[in-house]
Amino acid sequence: MMNTVAKLDEVKTTPWSGGRSPFSVEYGKLMMWFFLLSDAFTFSAFLIYYGAQRFSKLTWPDPDIVFQSIPGIADHGYPLVFVGIMTFILIMSSVTMVLAVEAGHRKAKKEVIWWMVATIVGGFMFLGCQALEWTHLHHEGFWWGTIPDAETVKSLGADGVSAQQFSNLFFTITGFHGFHVFSGVVINIIILFMTMAGVFERRGHYLMIEKVGLYWHFVDLVWVFVFTFFYLV
Repeated sequence: MMNTVAKLDEVKTTPWSGGRSPFSVEYGKLMMWFFLLSDAFTFSAFLIYYGAQRFSKLTWPDPDIVFQSIPGIADHGYPLVFVGIMTFILIMSSVTMVLAVEAGHRKAKKEVIWWMVATIVGGFMFLGCQALEWTHLHHEGFWWGTIPDAETVKSLGADGVSAQQFSNLFFTITGFHGFHVFSGVVINIIILFMTMAGVFERRGHYLMIEKVGLYWHFVDLVWVFVFTFFYLV
C-alpha cells in the first residue's frame, strides 16, 4: 500500500527535529522560567537605577551607620548583624525547599510536608524581620518622601538629596522583594495543603513542588543582590 502521508507532515522523532521539546522540559516549568526571566529584568532595572543614583552622588548614607541596630535589642553598635540574620534565615529556607523537592522526587509525602512547613516558617520569619527593620527605620525618620533631620543625615555621611533617594529606593526595592516573598509564602501554603490532601500523590508526581521551588530560589537569589547593593556597597 502506498504511503499517503507527505514527508513534511510526518512527526519527527529526533531530538532537534521539532517533534517534541529538545530538552523534554515540562510546559509549566518552562513557563515558570519565562516568568522568572521577566521578573529578573524588573529587579535588574530597579538595582541598576539604584546604582546609577548611588554613584552619581558625592555623598550617600553609610550602610554601616544606617543598619547598625538590632530592633528591640540594641539601637546601635551592631552594623549589619540584623540583616545578616535575615539573610541566613532566607538562605536556610531555600535549603529546606531543596529538601522538599528532593523528597518529592522520592514521592515521600510526609517529608515533603515537613520541609514545606519549614520553608513557610522561614518565609514568615524573614517577613517578620523585615517588618521590624522597616518599623525601626520609620521611627528613625526614614520613609517614602521622608528623611531624618539634617543633623542625623549629616552623621550618616550624606546630604538631604542623597538621603531622600536612598530612603525612597530602599523602601521601594525591599518592599517589592518582600511582596515576592509574601507571594511565595502564600503559594507554598497552597501547595502544602494540596500535598496534605494527596493531590500530587494521586497525580503520581510532585512536579509542582519543583516549580514552586524555582520561584523560591529566585526570590532568595534576588535578595543576595539587594543585600549587596543596599547593605554592603
